[in-house]
Amino acid sequence: MNPLYILAGVLAGGILLRMPIGFSMLAAGISYLIAKGQDLGLMAEQVGNGLYNSYVLLAVPLFVFAANIMNAGTVSERIFDFCRILVGRMRGGLAQVDILVSVVFSGMSGSAIADAAGPGLVTIKQMLRKPEYSRGFAAAVVVASATLGPVIPPSIPMVIYALVSGASVGALFLAGVVPGVMMALLMMLVVHVIAVRRNMPRDEPVPLREWPAILFRGALPLSMPIVLLGGIYSGAFTPTEAAAVAAVHALLLATVVYRALNLRSFWGVVLESTRASAVITMILAGSFILNYAFTAEGVPQAMAAWVGGMQLTPTTFLLLVNLLFLVLGCFLDVSVLLLVFVPMLLPAVKMLGIDLVHFGVLVVLNMMIGLIHPPFGMLLFVTKALTGIPIGEMMKEGWPFLVMLLLLLLALTLFPQIVLWLPQTMGYGLK
Repeated sequence: MNPLYILAGVLAGGILLRMPIGFSMLAAGISYLIAKGQDLGLMAEQVGNGLYNSYVLLAVPLFVFAANIMNAGTVSERIFDFCRILVGRMRGGLAQVDILVSVVFSGMSGSAIADAAGPGLVTIKQMLRKPEYSRGFAAAVVVASATLGPVIPPSIPMVIYALVSGASVGALFLAGVVPGVMMALLMMLVVHVIAVRRNMPRDEPVPLREWPAILFRGALPLSMPIVLLGGIYSGAFTPTEAAAVAAVHALLLATVVYRALNLRSFWGVVLESTRASAVITMILAGSFILNYAFTAEGVPQAMAAWVGGMQLTPTTFLLLVNLLFLVLGCFLDVSVLLLVFVPMLLPAVKMLGIDLVHFGVLVVLNMMIGLIHPPFGMLLFVTKALTGIPIGEMMKEGWPFLVMLLLLLLALTLFPQIVLWLPQTMGYGLK
């Protein structure tokens, strides 16, 4: 039997048996090497070279650590109060606040899960105190707005995409700004339409005398995106060094400034960050050996030849890729799409002259859509675990946000300059 079929069968079997995806990928890689009669030491070589020769990869655990510190250090509550002053008086004010909080938090964490588990949980609790907000609507807003995390820089998925594609991390971060802002504005429009139709209340006004204290409380957390992006694009530090700056910045705020993190809670943050980073590392390790197998079997080259033989235009190819990812997202974890399928598509992307930065933003947005639709929508499961709100209720209220994201994905596919304008304006030479 073809060793590639054995690899695919073991991988599919592991996923169906609910085995952790990293273990499934490693098991599939080992099965491939055995079927080929190759030395199993090749796996250690591929994994070791992939993990330890990548400077960019160091940013991932550092961003995870920074996000967990902010969630444990009352930063979410401070950002919530700050955003409440700005948009709380709009219709459906608490839902609008959640979207704006997600925009701000996105500039600090780069993680959708961290967004939902931190500020998202704060806003759900606030909304459920008012009878006008249903459980499903509150959770749907949080799940949808959490997708902003990996689109607005910094972004953990963009760092990983840069690792597998060779695209510039700085250019990818800039490319996510305009689509991220568009996502936020469209979500706020969806909330406004729903709020007007349901006659949802405006939030109670914050007394003017409380504004200075609230603005001061929120000013320091809001400084993090400015420090990170300003440092990266001024050349003061690299994106990887920016992740270290983010971790130190968050740690100083939580321990020295706010004194909200004691030794015990800090140890909990370290354990949780280590656990999350280990999960990501295992998935990366599995992807390196799978990509070795696919390359050895000539799969990416065959994919490029097949696409060339079909004489597809770049736009048609991107539309088909979007459709493929949306279908696969119903059955596969998003990490599989990013680390296994993207490398197979990259030769075809380069052959058609598609910009790697544009393709990366489309990939990340596809992943975010995969996070919010069943049966493998990770954000749905995380929110259900944190709040107890059934996934069915979230989906009933969340379909307008899903439709909005699909329409935005179509617009970004058809009009690449929406994505590429800012990086090109800032002087990044894109290819």
